Amino acid sequence: MDRKQLQHQVASTRRSLFDQGYLDDQFIQLEHLQDEANPNFVEEVVRLFYSDSVRLIQNIEQAMINKPNIDFGKLDDYMHQFKGSSSSIGAKKVMKECSKFREYCYAGNIEGCIKTFQLLKQEHATLRRKLETYFQLVKQAGLAESA
Repeated sequence: MDRKQLQHQVASTRRSLFDQGYLDDQFIQLEHLQDEANPNFVEEVVRLFYSDSVRLIQNIEQAMINKPNIDFGKLDDYMHQFKGSSSSIGAKKVMKECSKFREYCYAGNIEGCIKTFQLLKQEHATLRRKLETYFQLVKQAGLAESA
């Protein structure tokens, strides 16, 4: 694939992440912070998000095991952190599921929490795959530019 084709594919993949509702404007703000001194800034922030979110997912799963003595306050605290982290990279669909989860926490509805948490993990994994593909294309396009 030549340089022009790679650049087009990068642009198309990026656009689809927004068009399909996976990312919001916060991702664009991160891109604006990236420069020649730190050319992988966005990818590094996303990598940090995923390493942190793995810990949060484990904490949430552990907190939901304690049926019927669920501490909805603790669950909500974890999900508040998860939503904040998701917001920092513009993970729109993940944030939406975080909000739903928190509503179920307020209502004391563990079944709603469990169902929504499964959807959240799916959206989280889907976005990860899509961003990994996007960053791989960006790297390939960068290599093509320097050739």
